[in-house]
Amino acid sequence: MKKELEDLKKILIVVDMVNGFVKEGNMADPYIAHIILEQKRLVEKFLKEKEGVAFIKDCHEKGCSEFKKFPPHCIKGTLESELVAELKQYEKECLVYLKNSTSAIFAPNFMSDIEKMKILREVVITGCCTDICVTNLAIPLQNYFDQNDLEVKITVPTNAVETYDAPNHNRDLYNQMAFKFLEQAGVQLVKSYGGMKYGK
Repeated sequence: MKKELEDLKKILIVVDMVNGFVKEGNMADPYIAHIILEQKRLVEKFLKEKEGVAFIKDCHEKGCSEFKKFPPHCIKGTLESELVAELKQYEKECLVYLKNSTSAIFAPNFMSDIEKMKILREVVITGCCTDICVTNLAIPLQNYFDQNDLEVKITVPTNAVETYDAPNHNRDLYNQMAFKFLEQAGVQLVKSYGGMKYGK
């Protein structure tokens, strides 16, 4: 990191843009790759401004309990658990958190690092999947800020999040449902970061 955690006013969080959700494996949907270019733009913007950038990487041991709910994916030490090549080039400059559940809130060191960001004013969340790991980070993080009366805005650019398509999981429907839940929780949705408000 260019700055100490205590000096960050903003942080960009990129959730689960790993090969196992985008390029290969049981849980991959290649369509999700269309948001990578916008994520690269945001990563470069935040790094240039010397603000925070964090990558959340899904990373499981073989036989973990989550595999009772989802097919095996993103196993530690495999290519699936690594960032997509387009983003991997930034990894050494950024914070990285490995998660073993659908919520980065419980990833080792994540919340303790958030607590160190005493002057934090905005969190921008991008990544996949909108209705699972993005929502399971944004809403409890908003709850944490509210519980502690912290004036920290959470922003989700809708052009930098995506979910998968499957027979019982319509991409458009689940994106829209996630956006409604996020808005109800107080998360600010925008069409693009620095652009128009979502829905306008």
